[in-house]
Amino acid sequence: MAIRLLLIITAFSVFLAGHAQKRTAYTVLPSKSHLEWAEAEIGVIIHLDINIYAPETFDYRNKATLPDLSVFNPSRLNTDQWLEAAGKAGAKYAVLVAKHGTGFTLWPSKANSYHVGNTPWKNGKGDIVADFIQSCKKYNIKPGFYYNTNANTFYGAGYNPFESSEKQKEYNEIVLSQLTELWTGYGKLMEIWFDGGIMVDEKGGIAGRVAKLIRDYQPEAILFQGPPASENLIRWVGNEDGRAPYPHWSRADASTASDGVAQVTNLNGSPNGRLWVPGEADFPNRKKSAWNGGWLWRANEEQHIFSPAELVDRYYTSVGRNANMLIGMVIDTAGRFPDEDYKAFVAFGEEIKRRFSEPVAVSAGEGNIITLKLPSPALINQIEIMEDITQGERIRKYVVEAFVNNAWRPLCDGTSVGHKRIQVFDTVQTSGIRVKVTNADKKPLIKRVAVFNVK
Repeated sequence: MAIRLLLIITAFSVFLAGHAQKRTAYTVLPSKSHLEWAEAEIGVIIHLDINIYAPETFDYRNKATLPDLSVFNPSRLNTDQWLEAAGKAGAKYAVLVAKHGTGFTLWPSKANSYHVGNTPWKNGKGDIVADFIQSCKKYNIKPGFYYNTNANTFYGAGYNPFESSEKQKEYNEIVLSQLTELWTGYGKLMEIWFDGGIMVDEKGGIAGRVAKLIRDYQPEAILFQGPPASENLIRWVGNEDGRAPYPHWSRADASTASDGVAQVTNLNGSPNGRLWVPGEADFPNRKKSAWNGGWLWRANEEQHIFSPAELVDRYYTSVGRNANMLIGMVIDTAGRFPDEDYKAFVAFGEEIKRRFSEPVAVSAGEGNIITLKLPSPALINQIEIMEDITQGERIRKYVVEAFVNNAWRPLCDGTSVGHKRIQVFDTVQTSGIRVKVTNADKKPLIKRVAVFNVK
């Protein structure tokens, strides 16, 4: 998020302790929540904050530049329109940024006065978070919330050190109060997003107390950069460009948090990692050259919108590399996902369906060789491989071969597969394809192999 670009937090790796470290190589498996999240593959993260009404004057480090609550009155706000766009892009889950860096909350929080309930919008009787939840239900999209625990201009948190430990403690209580409101007032959440992680208790933070709140109120939620003592963790891929590194394993020895500035290396994970902590590749739908790194709306920046082709490319480098794809959505001052952004989402969703809805051949099976027999010699140029990750990631190395001129010819190869691996190769005419696993940890379990001819 843009906030990661502002927080002065050194990139760090948090090694998780407790029962997770005692797991053997063969028992590191995804939770039920992990499995449901991986199947979703595509999500969106929706940004609306009060600073879009004062983009030229607002400074996260200066409370005096906070816009007055009177400016927030989005005349055409429609969360149905947001979620409709998300669905057309293929998203199965949506994360609403309920409180971004300003400290302004999209629900009428009881913790302070800087919230939507004290604005002219709906005469102070509106609740954008509640509307979002209803729209998620309408479009069958799983909901989630983003809440930055570290940065808050209203309280001067995150950008400058507090003047005393007592001020830090007071701020901590506000955060806990607002998290409790979010996690108890709006139902079950699929994902909770902690931008930049959570300050550990030893440094005056509340990671331990937040972990308890999660256990009490949202124990099944997937946690992006969540407290290290928690279950259902996922990790950042090291950039905000929708590109997971390859190989990209769901297992790792650490859950990594960062400030988003440096390109963090060695985020591939490990096939023998102690934790199941898969990656989520987040990126804004407008490029980094736009205001606030592309995460928040500003007028006359349509030239920065990612084109459908650029979104498709990032599908291959996220979902196609065993990571989930999380696309940002900017909401404008009228409360809408802008028309040009909307059109790009629709075209992206349609193109993904066009490419992958009609495979030339499909198979599945167990063991080191999975063969696809084509009904007749056919042209193909892409392959999709999926492991049965309920039993973990077992494939360590593989090669894909095509039967051409009475001989098997190599097309591509790889290492990690996980939930899904997609590869593109030169078009070939063949009567058969096989995936040959050349190195594995126990018997390979292939949930699906599909080949395509994408034109």
